[in-house]
Amino acid sequence: MRLVFGLVLLVGVGLAGAAVYLAKDFIGQQQAQLAEAELAKRAIVPTKDVIVVNKQMRYGQRLTKKDVKLVRWPEAAVPAGAFTDPAELFTDDASDLRSVLRTMEPDEAVLASKVTKPGEDAGVSSRLSPGMRAFTIRTDASTGVGGFLRPGDSVDVYWTGQVSRQEITQLIDANVRIVAINQSADEDRNNVVVAKTVTVEVNPRQVALLAQAQATGRLSLSLVGADEEVVSQEVQINQRELLGIEEQQVIEAPKEKKCFVTRRSGEERISVQIPCTN
Repeated sequence: MRLVFGLVLLVGVGLAGAAVYLAKDFIGQQQAQLAEAELAKRAIVPTKDVIVVNKQMRYGQRLTKKDVKLVRWPEAAVPAGAFTDPAELFTDDASDLRSVLRTMEPDEAVLASKVTKPGEDAGVSSRLSPGMRAFTIRTDASTGVGGFLRPGDSVDVYWTGQVSRQEITQLIDANVRIVAINQSADEDRNNVVVAKTVTVEVNPRQVALLAQAQATGRLSLSLVGADEEVVSQEVQINQRELLGIEEQQVIEAPKEKKCFVTRRSGEERISVQIPCTN
C-alpha cells in the first residue's frame, strides 16, 4: 500500500513539474509574440493619401482626373505643396483644368509648383510672382551666355554705353530670374538654343531701369550659379581700367610774373614792362 502511494506521489510530482514547465514555456512564447507584435506596431508608418500622376506629363499638357491617382504616402515624407484631396486639384468646372509647368514622371507627386492655377495656360504670366512683371531683353550668342540659359536660371545684367564721352560697362541688376527663352517657358528643355530674346521677372522700377538701359546701350547677361548665395555688388569698368592705363595729371608750369608801369603821353596812356622788384 505504501509502495502504491509512493508511486502515485512520484507520478503526481512528475506531472506537476511537467505542467509547470509547459506553462512556463507557453508564457515565454506568449511574451515573445507580444514583444514581436509591439515591434511590428512600432514599425507601422502613418500614411496619408497623396495625388500622383499615373503617366509621364510634360510641359503645357492639361492635367485631367484620368491622369492621376491616389496612393498612400508616408505622412512624415509628404512633399511640400503636394495635393492630398482631388477637390483641391480639380474644380467642378471641367474647363478649369490646370496646365503642367514641369515634367512629371509616373507615380510622382503632383506639386503646386509644377502646375498652374485652375484654368491657366502654361505661359509666362503663370510664372510671375505677385507684384512682378515680365521684361524682354534682346540677346545673341555673345550677350546671352552662348545659348546655355534656361527658364528658371538667374542672371546678372550688365549695361555697356557711353558716359561723358567714355564707354563703360556697369552691373545694373543682379540675380534676375529668367521666365522664358525666346517664346518658350519650358524649364525642362535640354537642347542648346541661342536666345534672341530673354524674358526676365522684375518689379516695375526694374522695368523702367532695363528699358532705359536697353535704349541707350547694350545689355549683356551673366549666368549665376544654381547654388550661389552671394549677390553681386556694384561693378563698373571703363576703357582705361580695362587696358590698365593710369590717368596722368597735367601740372601747369607757374606763369612768369610780369610788371608794368603806365606812362602818360598827352592824352594817351602807354603801359611799359619793367623788371619786377619782388
